[in-house]
Amino acid sequence: MSLTTQIIDQRVSGIVVQMADVLSNELKLGPDEDKRRSAAFVSLVAKTVLNLTDEEAIDGIVDGGNDFGVDALYFAPPSDGEIRLTLIQGKYKRSLEGDSTFPENGIIKLIDAIGALFDPGKTLTLNKRLQDRVEDIRSFVAGGAIPRVVAIAANNGPIWSSAAQQRIDNAKKEFGDQVDWQHVGPDELLLLLQSQKPIDTTLQLIGQALVETFDFRRVMIGRMSVSELARLAENFGDRLLERNIRRYLGLAGNRVNEAVATTLRDPAQRSNFYFYNNGITVTCSQFRHNALQQGNWQVQVGGLQIVNGGQTSKTVQQIYKELGPDIASAHVLVRIYELPQSDGDLVDAITFATNSQNPVDLRDLKANDKRQKILAESIKGLGYEYRLKREDQPLSPTEVTSAVIAEAVLAIWRHRPHQARFAANEHFGTLYDIIFKPDLNGAQAVIAALLTRFAENRRKRPPENSPDFLAYGSRFIAMLMGRYLLEDLGISLNALDHRTFDRARKLVVSNGDAYFKRAEVAISEAILPLFNNRDRTLQRLSATFRRADLVEILLNETLKGLKV
Repeated sequence: MSLTTQIIDQRVSGIVVQMADVLSNELKLGPDEDKRRSAAFVSLVAKTVLNLTDEEAIDGIVDGGNDFGVDALYFAPPSDGEIRLTLIQGKYKRSLEGDSTFPENGIIKLIDAIGALFDPGKTLTLNKRLQDRVEDIRSFVAGGAIPRVVAIAANNGPIWSSAAQQRIDNAKKEFGDQVDWQHVGPDELLLLLQSQKPIDTTLQLIGQALVETFDFRRVMIGRMSVSELARLAENFGDRLLERNIRRYLGLAGNRVNEAVATTLRDPAQRSNFYFYNNGITVTCSQFRHNALQQGNWQVQVGGLQIVNGGQTSKTVQQIYKELGPDIASAHVLVRIYELPQSDGDLVDAITFATNSQNPVDLRDLKANDKRQKILAESIKGLGYEYRLKREDQPLSPTEVTSAVIAEAVLAIWRHRPHQARFAANEHFGTLYDIIFKPDLNGAQAVIAALLTRFAENRRKRPPENSPDFLAYGSRFIAMLMGRYLLEDLGISLNALDHRTFDRARKLVVSNGDAYFKRAEVAISEAILPLFNNRDRTLQRLSATFRRADLVEILLNETLKGLKV
């Protein structure tokens, strides 16, 4: 029995206790301890590998009958004509010996699932949680989005057998570059869970380097072999990227990473890699070198973090495994910034600036924005806490996150429920000023979060005879609930503040069910003519709730006369 498997089992046991209500009532697992531990393990994998919250991780779990061997399914709205999907199958053994490889039949099931789930033309019998998510994805695929799939096989033991690898190799011939396969075992999980541990290491530079000191900070600019970068990525994994605001996008289907790989694979182009690539940006608490040496410095670095170049690092690691030392002739620019620990805000600013060429999750970087700090104080005055940054701690009933507030305010008060769901990457980017207007106060933010929480709880635990659109229309329902609330309060939105907060909160509790049912009826009537006698499939329903004109229909026809 390894210490690593024991640590992972401790985490799994903690999740079983911490999320007992969710496992029983939302996932309907009942008292079966094996099923509960399996779901907890899959949740831990999803949360750790994909950087999800507890709620997001649980929401993607689809384990049950008719699941094609898929235990969890996650996706984001299409970008650049592609929709990125992550499938997870977990195999968790009660025995902690850690000697059971991931089974070959599990790989077979994943291959079958990938070949069937994302073909809009195939008819499948699936459990409701999986079917709702699959038809959502299929509606995008039917509209032209190309699926890019990461299949994760996770267990508390070694990787799959050579026979299973042969299955994967054969599947690659069928799926091409649209599917990437990854194994996540105890060692990988523990490495990610230890991501807060500082990285102290030595970097071997090549040739001459420049060192400059200014404003009590030091900078080193130099060059190193990509094999050195591969070594770092292999030894420290995602711990290197703790401050990098993008997780690895994968090689398959990512144009930038594919270009990096293509250059490294081409012997004639490798020597030009230095000129083609933007390089690696590193922050650290201290670096030391032998200044008496003319070049080829060995640089001792403490508290190393890659804040830009994570995509390059992971791709180089992958190609090094494929080609080995052959790629050592390729070099990469490296910038090392020595910053005091008190310079956390500057590190965030550097991370933002150096990653701004591609869409990123800006939530953490907006945490220091003046509007966020003022909103946090306003929310605190109402007896709630505003969690500005992502933390590995469960939320209490009186805590709200900036991500939830952004989605709720956009859906309810800004009347953009379709963007609340499908433009999450832009909530702290292009939509930030629309959501977080200077006059947004704590009362409006918290009430929006409570309404959204109410609607989402109904989506996750639908009552008997719930309408078929509930899986896709909860943000639209929340928007209407907000309108009904203002109607009962007899005020406009700008009058919803600390003076009217208690009355509004009590109405959400007492009238929430009535608001929800009223919204369901309004939406049912609004979408009826949109189908024009066409079959009302789940794919079409999903697409319906991406239409901005549905918002106009609801606001103009259903809610005439409401005071806003």
